[in-house]
Amino acid sequence: MTAEPGWRFACHETLASTSDLCAERARNGEPDRLFVTATRQTAGRGRAGRVWSSPSGNFYASALLRPAIPAAEGGMFALIAGLSLLESLDPMLPHPSPLSLKWPNDLMANGAKLAGILLDATVEQGMIATLIIGFGVNLAHAPEIEGRATTSLAALGGRATPADLLPTLCARLDHWQASLAADHGATLRAAWQSRAHPQGAALTIDGGRRTGTFAGIDAAGSLLLRQGDTITTIRSGDVALL
Repeated sequence: MTAEPGWRFACHETLASTSDLCAERARNGEPDRLFVTATRQTAGRGRAGRVWSSPSGNFYASALLRPAIPAAEGGMFALIAGLSLLESLDPMLPHPSPLSLKWPNDLMANGAKLAGILLDATVEQGMIATLIIGFGVNLAHAPEIEGRATTSLAALGGRATPADLLPTLCARLDHWQASLAADHGATLRAAWQSRAHPQGAALTIDGGRRTGTFAGIDAAGSLLLRQGDTITTIRSGDVALL
């Protein structure tokens, strides 16, 4: 595989988890801009330690970044990751594209989950020292997730291999990191919200512990939840659209 400028690829047939290997490489001093990929994973994971089923034919990859930004701004990279992935997949689908973003890290198509993103960070003296972004995309298969509808790129009429997706994803990650540095995320937030659930959409957080409507994204990438006359900042949680 030909690396995008500045990126290095470590491609494997089988791994327990691309993110776990990425973290190991980071601990051993691996520099910024590494992508670890696998044809299949034996211990893939999603948010909160959930199992991520990883059959061959789908996309499993983790990026190692060293952004050196304040930890409080780390939420912006969830927006970068989601938007970069959506823009990479858009050209591979019939138009108009059915893809949309759900805060903080899901890529949806017609209400079904197409991809998930997992971010793991290490912090030193209040700054993000390493950031690992794990991507799992249902290209050919849509494994079942309890309580969730799932879909695949193939089921949506698209076709792509992992090798098709990776170069564009690298380019979009570069683009949105540069955009974040240029205007502190103003363009990024606007672009993300243009492909996300609309303002006023009914949401529930963490299985119903909080319910309200979507009021946008703040300057740190956190979700704003409107409950009557009150707006609450949500920095992490499982979001479901009602």
